[in-house]
Amino acid sequence: MSWIPFKITQPKKQIVPKTVERDFEREYGKLQQLEEQTRRLQKDMKKSTDADLAMSKSAVKISLDLLSNPLCEQDQDFLNMVTALDTAMKRMDAFNQEKVNQIQKTVIEPLKKFGSVFPSLNMAVKRREQALQDYRRLQAKVEKYEEKEKTGPVLAKLHQAREELRPVRDDFEAKNKQLLDEMPRFYGSRLGYFQPSFESLIRAQVVYYSEMHKIFGDLTQQLDQPGHSDEQREQENEAKLSELRALSIVADD
Repeated sequence: MSWIPFKITQPKKQIVPKTVERDFEREYGKLQQLEEQTRRLQKDMKKSTDADLAMSKSAVKISLDLLSNPLCEQDQDFLNMVTALDTAMKRMDAFNQEKVNQIQKTVIEPLKKFGSVFPSLNMAVKRREQALQDYRRLQAKVEKYEEKEKTGPVLAKLHQAREELRPVRDDFEAKNKQLLDEMPRFYGSRLGYFQPSFESLIRAQVVYYSEMHKIFGDLTQQLDQPGHSDEQREQENEAKLSELRALSIVADD
């Protein structure tokens, strides 16, 4: 959003007070930062929702792969367990899709729309810069004739230069005033614009994780074997793995 000034003859007169120029650069700098933050946030939110969808889709695929495993044909208990897992994963995926749709509608799309106004802002700043360069060029031209000997032709050219300068000066001052008035207002509006979006994001996350608590709570009740701790299950798995390792077909040479 930065610009490169045209190289022109600079007038001796300070046509824009330094305090005004500092105010302009400060306000515009804040909007440059806001544009970058908005773009980055939109990109990160998209990455986050894509990752969420990929996670739940992968979980559903894993449960489907398990259902097609030959073990399910041989062991009814295993089939029941995998079926319960598959049901839970599909419920999770459905709620996840609802969450992502909500975030897309109430967070990502508003971010995108907010970001779409910056090109117009940049163009307004460029028009202001062009007007400033025209103002400086014509002011330098006026000063050049003011320094010359006041002959008839010089006075005529000075009058013409001043006439050319007047509308250009007025145009710059109008553009400069409008930007100085509206840039702080635009920056100050960001909270009121984004607050509903982030409230919606929080609500979507709360609803989703509340449902996940229910889904996995139900799944735990279906799968848990009374009296079996995680440590006991780990010991049982190690014992069964040791039996497999004892088979001659997997023994080390």
